[in-house]
Amino acid sequence: MDVHVIRRDNRHLYSEILEDYFRLRHQIYVVERFLDRPDKREIDQFDTDETVYLLGLEGRSIVAGMRLVPTTGPTLLSDLFPKLSLDGPIRRSDVYELSRIFVVPNRRGEHAGPRTEAVIQAAAIEYGLSMGLSAFTIVLESWWLPRLLDQGWVARPLGLPLDIESMSTVAVMVDVNEQAWTEICTRRSVPGPMLVWQGLSAVEHPAIRDLVPAA
Repeated sequence: MDVHVIRRDNRHLYSEILEDYFRLRHQIYVVERFLDRPDKREIDQFDTDETVYLLGLEGRSIVAGMRLVPTTGPTLLSDLFPKLSLDGPIRRSDVYELSRIFVVPNRRGEHAGPRTEAVIQAAAIEYGLSMGLSAFTIVLESWWLPRLLDQGWVARPLGLPLDIESMSTVAVMVDVNEQAWTEICTRRSVPGPMLVWQGLSAVEHPAIRDLVPAA
């Protein structure tokens, strides 16, 4: 699996894949929750020209993905769940919000080789390092927090958990640094850099080149 960086500048190269992506999001975030939308696509107000998508692809098939939204604009935390942050929403150019993080059902929890979940998460840290980010914010169900910590991420709650739609939900800030990347790669056997910058000028943090995870 390679993880492709899709931004405004190269989105035209991925038009068909993005259409598949929004339909896959519908399956995961609508159908699996026993909801429905007429056009069978899951798109919301946070899918804008500024949104970055990291999609794990095998050939043209999507196996994992996530969305990165700059916190200088509208985010889940600022617009929908501001009460999850005791000090108010984060609005910084060096912090992006991660959301719509998924792995397709038939690739969840596999035990052979690096887990798809770990690869897409390592790719997020790699992208953050490449772009000079210092952190991510994430709104997530509380049971995800120990799972992130086990991956090697440093995640700090921004406030107390709240019950949202019968789910315990919390907002966290996750550090983006070299240690976070090497930790997840080492703990989950991710072999190294995963990002594909098709149609973009590749941006690679020096640490990504120099810090090869231990076998």
